[in-house]
Amino acid sequence: MTSLSHKVAWWGALASVAALIVWCLLWELVLAPLHPGGSWLALKAAPLLFPLVGVLKRDLYTLQWSSMMILAYFTEGVVRGWSDRTMPWLGWGEAALVAVFFACALMYVHPYKKAAKLAARQLLDKVARSRNGQQ
Repeated sequence: MTSLSHKVAWWGALASVAALIVWCLLWELVLAPLHPGGSWLALKAAPLLFPLVGVLKRDLYTLQWSSMMILAYFTEGVVRGWSDRTMPWLGWGEAALVAVFFACALMYVHPYKKAAKLAARQLLDKVARSRNGQQ
């Protein structure tokens, strides 16, 4: 499971979640804060540290749950991209980074999920054969 596409997926997930953290901080503290001098909305970057650590460790479970959790950031990006009159590109940029992370996380996890399904199917077939042999 160390194909080139698998490595690219991991690097893509890692780079996009790290970039999303930086993007959120820059957005809320420097580029377009809700209040002069920064906004408490910068704290929205803090939950992204958990997936960052898990992706660094190549933890499959983290990549699975974070691919769902990160969709909240996608929603925020789309809403603010549509509604912000001054800098909508910040919202669309957030949505794009989330889309990259989501795709890379799914690409990284896919071979493992496929192998797990195959192993489960083989186990069920083996159990079915042993039951048929006993009867």
